[in-house]
Amino acid sequence: MASSDVARHPDKGTRPLSLAGHVGFDSLPDQLVNKSISQGFCFNILCIGETGIGKSTLMDTLFNTNFENFESSHFEPQVKLRAQTYDLQESNVRLRLTVVNTVGFGDQMNKQESYQPVVDYIDKQFESYLQEELKIKRSLHNYHDSRVHACLYFISPSGHSLKSLDLVTMKKLDSKVNIIPVIAKADTISKSELHKFKIKIMSELVSNGVQIYQFPLDDETVAKVNTTMNGHLPFAVVGSTEEVCVGNKMVKARQYPWGVVQVENEHHCDFVKLREMLICVNMEDLREQTHTRHYELYRRCKLEEMGFKDTDPECKPVSLQQTYEAKRQEFLAELQKREDEMRQIFVQRVKEKEAELKEAERELQGRFEQLKRVHAEQKSTLEDKKRLLDEDQSSFNKRRAAAQLLQAQSLTVNGKKDKDRKNSGFM
Repeated sequence: MASSDVARHPDKGTRPLSLAGHVGFDSLPDQLVNKSISQGFCFNILCIGETGIGKSTLMDTLFNTNFENFESSHFEPQVKLRAQTYDLQESNVRLRLTVVNTVGFGDQMNKQESYQPVVDYIDKQFESYLQEELKIKRSLHNYHDSRVHACLYFISPSGHSLKSLDLVTMKKLDSKVNIIPVIAKADTISKSELHKFKIKIMSELVSNGVQIYQFPLDDETVAKVNTTMNGHLPFAVVGSTEEVCVGNKMVKARQYPWGVVQVENEHHCDFVKLREMLICVNMEDLREQTHTRHYELYRRCKLEEMGFKDTDPECKPVSLQQTYEAKRQEFLAELQKREDEMRQIFVQRVKEKEAELKEAERELQGRFEQLKRVHAEQKSTLEDKKRLLDEDQSSFNKRRAAAQLLQAQSLTVNGKKDKDRKNSGFM
């Protein structure tokens, strides 16, 4: 066995054999190609940048089409992510492309309000894929993968340095998505300023620990071109869907009073480099990095938060069933603990309520006794007044009877006198 074969077969249990004739498994790459072509591919791009920086125009230029674009103002109260999915076909290859645009990014006073919706959106796509993976009946073969494969971060061509919002946002996203920084509207600054600006940007990214996407070097067929292109980051791009006649042919360009900036001329901007690296050379690596690096990191952290682990404290493998039983027992113990706590709290509150009710009962009893005493006093007073009133009434009745008697006697005496006068007059 050659030394290279030993390196490729570290497992001593495997043994290489030579074939006596053609078998046919050398057609596996062709089978994979045919299967991939029949299934089609998906690719999701997230465009982050300020309003009016040229995100939509660059996407139209990259894919040589006109996507559905929406105008937005600088007065959005919060950042909104608008995702549009399109089915594209080139030759016999079908591509489901999703373009996610950040509407209102950078218009908020609070920087967290600008980048947090972007972070939440990326995590939401990871969570959706994880939930599909954890289902008992999965449908990953026809599942619409919405995870972001590439993030084009548009940098304003100021020529000075990165904004603090740019550094904060890229730092929050570098472990979640493949970041490819691009300098938008690169035709607004001179070549010398652009060169210095690129160096300044890369220096600030390194000093702040921001990990941007590096084109892979492990594939010998593209290692050389990727090494060269890594040195051109960030790409300085110009986008335009307008065609201008230059010489005897029509080219995509931006026409100014002082001349024409050709989009696909590498002496004018890095648009061709970006398109080659993003679409023609490294699209599959971007998809693979999203799955094997960023999604796996999210998945691992999420499962660890849920209590799942591969080994126990003794470094022995732990099955999913063991983890489930352990979490179930832990949940039941926690549930019992909370139940006991709630029962104790309930008993304590009942005791407190009983004490409050007893105190209220004592207060009511005291008030009742007080009112009872007041009532007895008022009753005694009223009885005294009634007795005096009865005595007054009895005295009054006696005086009235005496007065009536005197009046009757007086009437009797007066009547007798009148009778005697009448009798004396007749005589």
